[in-house]
Amino acid sequence: REAPIPKMLAPCLLRRVVLTVPLVFVVALLLAEPVRSDQEAGTAIPAESRPCVDCHAFEFMQRALQDLKKTAYNLDTR
Repeated sequence: REAPIPKMLAPCLLRRVVLTVPLVFVVALLLAEPVRSDQEAGTAIPAESRPCVDCHAFEFMQRALQDLKKTAYNLDTR
């Protein structure tokens, strides 16, 4: 005959685990160093060396116009 203690031990251990895991998680969150907003992930390109948004848009439109001209020329030659 089995002893009744192991049957009662499992729910008790389960209850402890259910209470301990969230407690450990909350403590870990409280001890973790918060990320400041001035810290950026990766490397930042200085503003002087990157083109402005308008320049990007202008270059994109120039390339799109060149592609349209090539397509129109190809259709005309056929």
